[in-house]
Amino acid sequence: MTIDEIKEILQVLMDSGVSEIEVQRGDNRVWIKRSTGTADAPATVAAPVQYHAPAAAPAPAAATPAPPAAKPEAENLPAVKAPIVGTFYESPSPGAAAFVKVGDTVQAGQVLCIIESMKLMNEIEAEAAGVIVSKLVPNGKPVEYGEALFLYRPL
Repeated sequence: MTIDEIKEILQVLMDSGVSEIEVQRGDNRVWIKRSTGTADAPATVAAPVQYHAPAAAPAPAAATPAPPAAKPEAENLPAVKAPIVGTFYESPSPGAAAFVKVGDTVQAGQVLCIIESMKLMNEIEAEAAGVIVSKLVPNGKPVEYGEALFLYRPL
């Protein structure tokens, strides 16, 4: 299933007022359940996700924590959000360089990361040009729909 197909399923759920839906196409299956009984409530997406342990990283990389998001300027910065539930990967393969790092200037359409969902690798692209200010998710960690992945300063 593609991201667009999953978005269509979410839209059908929201428009119909149904509280739960499950769709299976071949080996792909998605189960979506509304978090409350109201038609305006956001939906929760649960899908089987295969988690891969990240490749062994050198000790210094693991010892450096992500920069804190407590900067006052970070509160007003736009975020790149996860369009699907899955596993966040910062590089195309284990051991490869990250697509982007803090301080990089990115252009609209540039790949920022990959989210693996239902054994599919989905490239997440920048919607606008900007400078990456903060990476909010560690490599190999699960992410939820709508979760902020990066903060950026628009150009």
